[in-house]
Amino acid sequence: MTTAPVWSMVDLQNGYPFDSAEFDSAGPTPLVRIRDLSASDFETFLPFDVPDEQAILPGDLVVGMDGDFTVRIWDRPRAALNQRLCRLRVKNGVADLRFVAYALPQQLERIHATQFATTVKHLSSREILGCRLPAKSLPEQSRIANFLDERVSRIDRIIAARRKQATAVVEEYEAARASAVLSSEWPERRLSHVARMGTGHTPSRSNVDYWRDCTIPWLTTGDVHRFRKDEIDVLTDTTLQISELGLKNSAAILHPAGTVALSRTASAGFSIVMGRDMATSQDFATWTCRDGLLPEFLLHVLRARRSFLLGYLSMGTTHKTIYFPDLMDLTVGLPPLADQRSAVADVSLYGESRTQVLAALEKQVALLAEYKTSLISAVVTGELDVTTAGSGIPV
Repeated sequence: MTTAPVWSMVDLQNGYPFDSAEFDSAGPTPLVRIRDLSASDFETFLPFDVPDEQAILPGDLVVGMDGDFTVRIWDRPRAALNQRLCRLRVKNGVADLRFVAYALPQQLERIHATQFATTVKHLSSREILGCRLPAKSLPEQSRIANFLDERVSRIDRIIAARRKQATAVVEEYEAARASAVLSSEWPERRLSHVARMGTGHTPSRSNVDYWRDCTIPWLTTGDVHRFRKDEIDVLTDTTLQISELGLKNSAAILHPAGTVALSRTASAGFSIVMGRDMATSQDFATWTCRDGLLPEFLLHVLRARRSFLLGYLSMGTTHKTIYFPDLMDLTVGLPPLADQRSAVADVSLYGESRTQVLAALEKQVALLAEYKTSLISAVVTGELDVTTAGSGIPV
C-alpha cells in the first residue's frame, strides 16, 4: 500500500503556553485543554481574545499530545489552543481533513503502544507529522470520509442509546433501593443512638517502625474506587495496611467486622461494610451497629441518601467534606429487624438484576466500539472498497 507522510497533507500548529494566572471560570474566550476534547462544557476561560495562530476554529483537527492522544474534529465555537495540543489544517486541495481524522488515530495508537511511561505518555509534533497515511486522491478521500461519516454516526447513535439505557438501569435501581430502605412510616432514630460512631487515623509517617510488618487492613480513600459504583457491599481487603505498633501509637482504631464506613473527604459519600476487622484513615466515619440495626440495612440507607449527604451536609466547592457534627445529627428510619432483612434481600435482588443488565449493555458497547475501529481501519486502508460496499455491511 502506498503511503504519504502527514506533513504532506496538513499544516501543524502547536498550542500556546497561556499564563495560568489569567485562567478564569468565565470570559470571552474558552480555553481548550486535553481534558476538554471529550467534555461537553468548557471549564476554563481567558479574559481576552486570541490571535488566529493561537485559536481553534470549527472544522480544525485537534490532537491531544499527552495521555491517550485523542483526535477530534473541532465542532464547537472558536477557542484558545492550549499547550500540549496541536491543530491540523489541510494544505489547499491536498487532503480531506475528515480522512486524516479517520486515518491518523491508528498510527498514533501504534506510537502510544511502543512508548514506556510510568505516568503519562507524550507525543511530539514531529511524530505526528512523520506518521504515514494511505495515499489516496482527494476524491477518493472524500468518498471514504462520506461513507465513514454515515456509518460511524449510526454506530455512535447505537452506542449512545446503549449508554442511555445503562443510565436508566442505574436510576431504576437507585429508585427501587430508596423505596426499599427509606420510609416515612418508620420511627426516626438518631444514628449515633443505634450505632457506635467512630473514625480512624494515620500513624506517623516519620516513624519508619510504624510502617514495618504491616498486616492490619487499613481503609483509605485509595480504596473508594472499588465501591463508588455500589457494585460491592462488603470489603475484605484493602490497598494499604498498617502495623500493630502503628495502631497502638496513633489514634487509629481497629473496628470489628460488620462496621459500616462512609468516606467523608475527597471522594465523599461512598459507603462499604467491613468484611473483617479493619482500621481506617481519618477520611472515614464509621458506625458499629447495635442489636437493633443491621449493617447491611444501614449501608443501603447511606447509599440511598448519598445525594442528601453531599447536597446538604458536605462543605467545599472543589473537594467535598462531610463533617462529624453533621453526621452526629444524622437520623435513620428504623423498622423492625425482620423488615430490615426483607429490605436488604430486596435490594440484593435489584442489584443482581442491575449487574446482569449493565454487563450485557457494556459488552454490546465494547463490541460496537471494536467494530467501529475495525470498520474505519478496513475502509481507510482499502481492505473494504466503499464503491462496492453496500447494504451487506452491518449497521
